[in-house]
Amino acid sequence: MLRLTKKADYGLMALKYLAEQAGDSAHSAKDIAEAYHIPQQLLAKILQTLAKAGILVSHAGTNGGYALARSARDISAFEVIRAIDGPLFITSCITIHGACDLTSTCTIKEPLRKVNDSIKELLSGIHISDLVESTESAPSRGATVGGGLVTIAL
Repeated sequence: MLRLTKKADYGLMALKYLAEQAGDSAHSAKDIAEAYHIPQQLLAKILQTLAKAGILVSHAGTNGGYALARSARDISAFEVIRAIDGPLFITSCITIHGACDLTSTCTIKEPLRKVNDSIKELLSGIHISDLVESTESAPSRGATVGGGLVTIAL
């Protein structure tokens, strides 16, 4: 089963929180951790990773904390997951280092690449603003998947 890591979950939750607080000053890892009952030390490391990736900006000082580096509409779930977990590969035969030892005889390489590309495309189409809007807007008609982030029209 394909699953997001806890770090990716927490990162997306933190960005949702920051998007909901847009216009306010920066927010500390403690504020976000308390809001979602996330381990603060782990969240602080995740937020630092997202700041290094240019997704967040970090403000030092007593009123410091984190804020979105860009509009929530411009930050995709795929970008966040990749920043936290690295490249997304659903199978070990598709890696950043090339193909596996069975490349010449493999019969499922191409179908798996298509699945991997579809997942990447789906996650690239989900933005942080969608996470905020999905909890505030009325339910749409259709079957929801992906935690309600994706709707399959009926």
